[in-house]
Amino acid sequence: MRPVIYQLFVRHFSNDTEGGVPWGSKEQNGCGTFAGVNDAALESLARMGVTHIWLTGVLRHATRTLYPGLPADPACVVKGIAGSPYAVTDYFDVDPDLAEAPEQRLEEFRALLARCRRHGMLPIIDFIPNHVSRCYNSRVRPDLCFGSQDNKGVFYDYNNAFYYLEPQHSDWHMQMPEGEFAPEHGCGRVTGNNAATWAPSAYDWYETVKLNYGSDYRHGAPAAEHLPGILAPQQAVPRTWQLVNAVLAYWQEMGVGGFRCDMAHMVPMAFWRWVICNARLRDSSVFFMAEAYNDHMKLCTGDVTEALIHCGFGGVYDSAAYNEARGIYEGHIWANDMDRHNHPEPAMYTHGVRYLENHDEPRLASPQYWGGQGSAVARALMVAHYGSSAGPVLVYNGQEFSEQAEGPGGYGGDNGRTSIFDYTTLPRLQRWANHGRYDGATLTPQEQELRNFMAKLLPLMQHPALSHGSFYGLNWANTQTPGFGRRADDPASGHRMYAYLRHSRSARATVLAVCNLDPQHEAHTTVHIPANAIEWTGKKTKKHVFRNLLQPDSPAIESSTEELEAKGLPLNIPAGQALLLEWI
Repeated sequence: MRPVIYQLFVRHFSNDTEGGVPWGSKEQNGCGTFAGVNDAALESLARMGVTHIWLTGVLRHATRTLYPGLPADPACVVKGIAGSPYAVTDYFDVDPDLAEAPEQRLEEFRALLARCRRHGMLPIIDFIPNHVSRCYNSRVRPDLCFGSQDNKGVFYDYNNAFYYLEPQHSDWHMQMPEGEFAPEHGCGRVTGNNAATWAPSAYDWYETVKLNYGSDYRHGAPAAEHLPGILAPQQAVPRTWQLVNAVLAYWQEMGVGGFRCDMAHMVPMAFWRWVICNARLRDSSVFFMAEAYNDHMKLCTGDVTEALIHCGFGGVYDSAAYNEARGIYEGHIWANDMDRHNHPEPAMYTHGVRYLENHDEPRLASPQYWGGQGSAVARALMVAHYGSSAGPVLVYNGQEFSEQAEGPGGYGGDNGRTSIFDYTTLPRLQRWANHGRYDGATLTPQEQELRNFMAKLLPLMQHPALSHGSFYGLNWANTQTPGFGRRADDPASGHRMYAYLRHSRSARATVLAVCNLDPQHEAHTTVHIPANAIEWTGKKTKKHVFRNLLQPDSPAIESSTEELEAKGLPLNIPAGQALLLEWI
């Protein structure tokens, strides 16, 4: 099964408080809960084709909101009011914000995991391996607390959990952008983004501290070459490895089926091989997805995405393909350039996670990004981007309604993103949720139409041609085709039109996709399918029929081999729309 992952930010998803104010408290702006992700919501997501639910922001993290027995964390190490879900304070606990009865939060979370599985979707959660909050202190498992046995007198030690700064003088404080952090008198720690300084800047991950996996990160990948192998026993690996393995085992026992691993490239590859192997001994089907980038702070020689796949990850962020899609509207990229990310040979073709939104990236419909045209071309982009590979697909909650980051913000400012640091709302998703009914009764016609489109497209990711078929790009054969995404001043066609074939030899299934990436102009064009492409699909007949998978009731299109090669298949495609045709 090809994973179709729905990123569900629990704090936002079922929050039905309307309005709100910037920098608002939980009481002012509201907050979603585990119970709010009810059977009606999950049934609807399952019908939309979702196979995996990424429950985002679940782990207990630094916050300025207090609960009985859980005091608020110092403002100088909390981003926003609600706090960053990537500054975890207890790896064995969940956020009390998300529970209707905070003292029963783990039981409420366990019930949500069971609901996800009951509706046929695998629940996954965040695992943040590179760093924790400066306030980390496990109340659930104090015996497994990071740093409790550290030698704080050295910068690096094989079994230390953290990297310690050299003392300047006895009363030296960590100076954050918003004030001093008193607990680190004379024993400051390196930030999550490797800033070894007593005064990290506002642009550093100042609220977090970097975890040590048994190598000195200052020396890069070579320093990790001595680390233990995949078969090393528990007692032979660094203490941090043992603690993290215990964390994953704890959540697996509770019912978590997978982990989205934050900034996975900043952690040694030897650790990933070892810990994924151990996780699969407990559950052979456990799913690991990596957020990883190849251009900074990687602990790997060569391509880090391929290295992570070889370590056992089922999916790795395909940031290169994402940047190229966005570059069509924000840069000088042509649709013709997209083929280079879709070659079946690299491991990223089958493991690269395709996304157009996530919590780190701007909303597709934000007027500040995607040339202000994202909502107009969303359908064409999804067919072009999701359908042209065989890897996992990622959809962010609210994407199906063209959310524009309109809810109240705070720490993140007005940056085209739904804030992960604040109590905020998704007003368009709220219209679908309809106070827990999840029936879409108050959606606008445009919002309902987009969700209906995605409810047709996402299940098609399991079509044999799209789930595991090979790829054949057609833009090269249409660079001189009139009307094929060619603007008046373009020297060739294919600027904003993308066409490709996907074919499964084992299932004898073929799909033709044609995407009009122009937000304003309808395409009246033909798509030439050369003789070697027809041969590649194994089509022996002289007559061919193309059936519209997205609109099954529309008339089929018929053609002949001679017409496909010489004249091309005639098509009319509205602006920002796409055709997904099964070639029978």
